[in-house]
Amino acid sequence: MASSISIIPSYFASTSLPPRPIASHFPFNLNSSTFFFPLKNESFKLRNAPPLSPKALSARAPKEDLNAKVTLFHRLYTAAVVTKDTWEKSVLNSDSPVLVEFYASWCGPCRMVHRIIDEIAGEYAGRLSCFILNTDDDFPIAEDYEIKAVPVVLLFKNGEKRESVVGTMPKDFYIAAIERVLKS
Repeated sequence: MASSISIIPSYFASTSLPPRPIASHFPFNLNSSTFFFPLKNESFKLRNAPPLSPKALSARAPKEDLNAKVTLFHRLYTAAVVTKDTWEKSVLNSDSPVLVEFYASWCGPCRMVHRIIDEIAGEYAGRLSCFILNTDDDFPIAEDYEIKAVPVVLLFKNGEKRESVVGTMPKDFYIAAIERVLKS
């Protein structure tokens, strides 16, 4: 009768090693003023650098500073919301050209267009009014302009639709349409 012997390689049979400290994962000493960054065959040496603290390693700003910056950004560069109640006054009776983004809250590409429209609102402040309209909430307005899919950006001048940009496009497409409307 043959006996079976199980052979376990030593790297499986060994007990687990204690975890290495986090500082050992960096190619430099966190408390040193000299950093060594390995290159292909040499090393690059940066001298007289201040020691890094955990705060210096953090990529985030303090929460109160971050909130203040976000609030300031949104106050300066945000398109206003337009609804069926404010549509006529804000868009059709506006003295300046108007840009309206038709969007839906569930639409991922619409969020990308929002960022572009917010930038344009800041860049063209005083020359162009920028608005956003939620097609789920104000479906009759979207239906009047035959909006079948979102995002769609329409440009109005003197209450008339002059240009449209359908889908998610680079910022240059929106700028070109705006410039055509402003020059007409």
